[in-house]
Amino acid sequence: MRHAETVDAAVVGYTGPAARPRHLAVLLPDGRTAFSQTLAAPLAAQVAPHLVAAGRARRARTGTGDAYNATEVDLVVEVLAGTTRHAVVTVTRVR
Repeated sequence: MRHAETVDAAVVGYTGPAARPRHLAVLLPDGRTAFSQTLAAPLAAQVAPHLVAAGRARRARTGTGDAYNATEVDLVVEVLAGTTRHAVVTVTRVR
């Protein structure tokens, strides 16, 4: 039985500064917006130029009320999305 699946997710925002994001807000294939786990430094360094280039972000909230900086960036990441009750989303690489 698999407890996680690898899927592509669109980046819709982030937490922390754009130059050093801590978490990404991603749009999952099922339509949910979820936060990733804390980004590793190499992944944060790959994503940061895209977020900075997108310009000013606006404040937004997920369906559960968590705040993040929403941005329009053409960026897709591969994530390992948990399928259990308390599922976590882990970014594995930038597409």
